[in-house]
Amino acid sequence: MGKNKFHDGPGPSQRQLRVGELIRRTLSEVLARGDIHDPELNRMSITVGEVRTSPDLKIATAYVLPLGGKGQEDVLKLLARNKGELRRAVGKKLGLKFAPDLRFQLDQTFDQMDDTRRMLNQDAVRRDIDE
Repeated sequence: MGKNKFHDGPGPSQRQLRVGELIRRTLSEVLARGDIHDPELNRMSITVGEVRTSPDLKIATAYVLPLGGKGQEDVLKLLARNKGELRRAVGKKLGLKFAPDLRFQLDQTFDQMDDTRRMLNQDAVRRDIDE
């Protein structure tokens, strides 16, 4: 079986999960409050669905999606442009000596949930489920 982003090795440690969730909450708060000095970024409403950290906690990948799914490419550019300020905010809030390098990717789980909902609502599928 090929490796994918979910199953390569034993999985994330409790520490990775805990730090990832703390970073996710911090990024969500900072973005919601408009703490970053970028009016374009502050105009966007961004959901941070998940943050995964590398085993050494040096890299944190945030899976993000703009509200309503519009402007996906813009959101990645704006976050990348403000990466340094976001990283400092995370480091300060979490009291980390070294804040992880932040990376941003689009969160595809929402699209997958929509696809699943659409599939379950098809007449043929609903007939099979109801039987």
